[in-house]
Amino acid sequence: MGRSGFLGELEQMVLLAVLRLGDEAYGGLIRQELEDRVERGVSRGALYVTIDRLVEKGMLESRMGDSTPGRGGRRRRYLSVTAVGTLAVQRSRRAWMSLWENLDAVVDGP
Repeated sequence: MGRSGFLGELEQMVLLAVLRLGDEAYGGLIRQELEDRVERGVSRGALYVTIDRLVEKGMLESRMGDSTPGRGGRRRRYLSVTAVGTLAVQRSRRAWMSLWENLDAVVDGP
């Protein structure tokens, strides 16, 4: 979780997308989930750097699927959120909820 101990925005979004997608989460589906749900386009490079960073931090784990002819024999890398990642998401949610407390009137206006 970075030097400050908090998730970055893209890290948080990737973890949430993986949680939503479950056992079948992989890069292409994560990108699609981010585009569909938050209307955020993410380059492949930025996504995979973020995924690798989350794996290194112990928040995501990966497993390789079987090779398929449709992918030129390449294997797909499936991702799942670890217990450490779940705790990080919970901590991030609590922080955001605390900051949002009593701001509805300010943000939404009269």
